[in-house]
Amino acid sequence: MQARSDLSRRQGRKIAFVPTMGFLHEGHLSLMKAGHKRADEVLVSIFVNPTQFAPGEDLEAYPRDFDRDCRLCEKEGVSVIFSPDVKELYPDGFQTYVTLEKLPHHLCGISRPTHFRGVATVVSKLFNIVKPHVAIFGEKDFQQLQVIRRMVKDMNFDIEIVGAPIVREADGLAMSSRNTYLKPEHRISALSLCNSLKKAKEMADAGISDAKTIIDATIKQISGYPETAIDYVAVCDPETLEDMKIIDRPAVMALAVKVGKTRLIDNMMLKT
Repeated sequence: MQARSDLSRRQGRKIAFVPTMGFLHEGHLSLMKAGHKRADEVLVSIFVNPTQFAPGEDLEAYPRDFDRDCRLCEKEGVSVIFSPDVKELYPDGFQTYVTLEKLPHHLCGISRPTHFRGVATVVSKLFNIVKPHVAIFGEKDFQQLQVIRRMVKDMNFDIEIVGAPIVREADGLAMSSRNTYLKPEHRISALSLCNSLKKAKEMADAGISDAKTIIDATIKQISGYPETAIDYVAVCDPETLEDMKIIDRPAVMALAVKVGKTRLIDNMMLKT
């Protein structure tokens, strides 16, 4: 992979990179399309990264369909798929990890304390292997995007990080590989995430600036649906992820909710 990227760079070709865990959907494909607009070729990685899963999470159950992923990548004009096995990225004796001091201690990082160490480590390794000029990440995983931007800045990676808008299904549910876990009877409850975010945005647009008022309304709305268990609902600074009490500057509402056994995340800017 490194040799392939070195050749492209010597030929003066700009490389866009889309890291994924596979089981691709339209959200991933939108990242590839964004890559084509910014570079001469698009490279995609498919790797279910074990270090970002905690014990008891869905590492083994995470959906996989490599043949289908390959067909979708080919259709999108992807030049290379990099799909290493675990032993290649984490050989025996591996002991080096990338840890951020502040950003992981908010939102998803509170209930998943080792998650972003795994994310930062694998992404830094993939950057060193694939050697892209630009990397595209979806804004649905908002905290992940901010962690990667901070890591790239702090570690002086010569890579442009681009955030791409959330892609939603026809009914508004944010696209996710984990949506396949949802049982049909859970669909309406899952839609409470995007619907509550829309309502929160309406409240902010109407001039309500007290974050707690909006958060309380959001919690009440989601909790009214069956089989929902809220992990967090937060209004925070988009860059630092620090909680905001008053919405008097750019603010994002982010939330994580278990619907049945499926953990879903979503977010929306309340003020830009």
